[in-house]
Amino acid sequence: MTDRTGVAVAQFAPGADRDENLARLRALAALAVDRGAGLVVAPEYSSFFAPELGPEWVAAAEPLDGPFVRGLGAIARELGIVLVAGLVEVGTRDDRFRNTIVAVGVDGGVLAVSRKLHLYDAFGALESRWAEAGEIEPPQLFAFAGLQVGIQTCYDVRFPEVTRRLVDAGAELVLIPAEWVRGPQKEHHWRTLVTARALENTIYVAAADHAPPIGVGCSVVVDPMGVVVAALGEQVDAAVAFPTRARLDEVRAVNPALRLRRFDVVAR
Repeated sequence: MTDRTGVAVAQFAPGADRDENLARLRALAALAVDRGAGLVVAPEYSSFFAPELGPEWVAAAEPLDGPFVRGLGAIARELGIVLVAGLVEVGTRDDRFRNTIVAVGVDGGVLAVSRKLHLYDAFGALESRWAEAGEIEPPQLFAFAGLQVGIQTCYDVRFPEVTRRLVDAGAELVLIPAEWVRGPQKEHHWRTLVTARALENTIYVAAADHAPPIGVGCSVVVDPMGVVVAALGEQVDAAVAFPTRARLDEVRAVNPALRLRRFDVVAR
């Protein structure tokens, strides 16, 4: 798809202005391209974000062929990259939106769509008051730099079976756009969970969070041995790593955990 094989996590704090969010995302994507990226992962809720969930979120919801996804496609075409970002998508009910991640390719077309499966009804939040959970559907994977790529969203990382199900479908690199809210021990939870998903599945994981003050930041790319190969702190920036088939195969030869497992994932 491109001779640039880097995978970037682009960290910023989206706001309520869609066009401004797209402009900031484009600047970070261009920076990532300069650093060798051919795939850029932006946070959950990149199209629209406000500090509190409410009716304005439903009002800001767009269809998949709306201006935000078209804007992502224009950036992807201009820069020659795969671009992955979260949007507030129109729901199936008038009083709900869908928390959706979309991947667009170098031609600007949609490669994959993933809707959040587990809503953030934890730590005092109640995402389900305004959002609807995604249907359990076959994962939509796409290829990049010789690897199969899958997508999940934020709070889904607390449920190991979500990542394992992507891996069972063939994913070797999992992308996790997030808005991981700050709080006691939350940075520790974020780093630990992202690393665990990489280790237990012997895959690469690229997780992009909102920058503070609401998100923890700490966007990261972790390799199949649990090694952090690219990372950010609290700043707005893009970090790039270079996943390889050779590293994946090397780790799986030493740690054949996927081959040795005795259980499957079954939907409830």
